[in-house]
Amino acid sequence: MIEIKHRETGEVLLKVNGDSLADQKLEGAKLARANLTGMNLAGLRMARINLNGADLSNANLTGADLESALLAETVFDHANMTKVNMTDAIATGASLRDATLSQGILRYARMQNADLTGADLSGADLSMADLRANLNNANLTKADLRGTNLAGANLTGADLTRANMHEAKLMNAVLARAKMEGAIGPSGKPFGQTARKPPRPWWKFWG
Repeated sequence: MIEIKHRETGEVLLKVNGDSLADQKLEGAKLARANLTGMNLAGLRMARINLNGADLSNANLTGADLESALLAETVFDHANMTKVNMTDAIATGASLRDATLSQGILRYARMQNADLTGADLSGADLSMADLRANLNNANLTKADLRGTNLAGANLTGADLTRANMHEAKLMNAVLARAKMEGAIGPSGKPFGQTARKPPRPWWKFWG
């Protein structure tokens, strides 16, 4: 039997049969401000769960399903979230410092004011997400950022190598020291692509 407790009061919020939460089903559960630090939640099905303000730092969420989950101000610092599904999740103000979300699916996720400092989002699908967040030194190599709202985002030192930002919103985004090699910009053209010089008129070859 596993007891999931409130992170401050210690109140038992939910009891789950078994020795592990991995691959179990907690869809729609109400676990606001729960303490799940360091737990093995790999493959856990948590669609529509309420984890607002919960602490999942250092947890293993590999392949977990958090579609349409409520994750406002939830802590995922240093969590392994490889291949996580956060489609349409609401993670405003969440903390994901140094979390691994590589190859995750975060389409339409609302993550404004989230802290993703040092997070690994390589190969993640963030298309149409609201990512007006702190992405300082984040790894966004090969990330799908098509239509993503990055207006005002802090991308200082972020690695956007080969990321696709076609039709993304980048107004007032901070891109100091960001790596852009091979990245596709909002216009659908590579970043830093210089316009070709027009050919010399034939008459300038004479005289």
